[in-house]
Amino acid sequence: MKNILEVKNLNKKYDDFALKNITFDLPKGMIMGFIGENGAGKTTTIKAILNIIKKDSGEIKIFGLDSKRDEGKIKEDIGVVLDDMFYPEILTPNDINNSMKYIYKNWDEKMFNSYLKDFSLNPKQQIKKFSKGMRKKLEIATALAHHPKLLILDEPTSGLDPIARSEIIDIFQDFIQDEECSILLSSHITTDLERIADYITFINDGEIVLSKTCDELLDKYGIVKCREKEFKDINKEDYVKYKKDRYGYEVLVENKRDFKKRYDVEVIDKITLDDLMLLMIKGVK
Repeated sequence: MKNILEVKNLNKKYDDFALKNITFDLPKGMIMGFIGENGAGKTTTIKAILNIIKKDSGEIKIFGLDSKRDEGKIKEDIGVVLDDMFYPEILTPNDINNSMKYIYKNWDEKMFNSYLKDFSLNPKQQIKKFSKGMRKKLEIATALAHHPKLLILDEPTSGLDPIARSEIIDIFQDFIQDEECSILLSSHITTDLERIADYITFINDGEIVLSKTCDELLDKYGIVKCREKEFKDINKEDYVKYKKDRYGYEVLVENKRDFKKRYDVEVIDKITLDDLMLLMIKGVK
């Protein structure tokens, strides 16, 4: 099994929004960053993968199995953290532990308690007394403590300070070290994704804009800054999008080396995922 998750031609229509032919593959042993602005369809896609919402059409395979037909077997091996996930506030981490050991065959109480200790979470304290960051840590500990093969995470580090985020990222990197496990990670904190993601899948207005390796995006793509006269000399086929401001033009190019061969350009700026999103969404072709 090469891919741990395969999504093909996923469609879901609402009155004012639709997922349109969402297609991407997550290989085994990899981390995929799932990016896009608010309302682009990230959470809807994740909920369709998890069968929280019913898809209109398309095919979703996890571990090579049909996500709907084999849902019970699949979910035993998936760890999930959703942005709108919550536990009843009167519960304590000890209550969570006592519940989960009857839900998951592979629930590891020792591992769960170890995460609680590492995250400085009081196992006897009610969740209502936890900060947002503490609740997120509890969700991550719960997601990891049954030894899943796939983590599906929607904004797992939101509400965490930089030190806590760094600790969580280290845990995610350790999770995939045996090359048998994978992570689908939706996050607005693109600097975290630049650090750990092997692949980036970018969704905008319910459609996949691109799905490539992170190295390919950050190494090959670039931004050319130029004046109007220079911009008019660039063929449309040689750039992806451009944005004009009072200082000139910012032009997104897909291959810095090829662009330099065609045009007399001394400097092409490196790109960040934030730059990519901004130009792809707000830029003009």
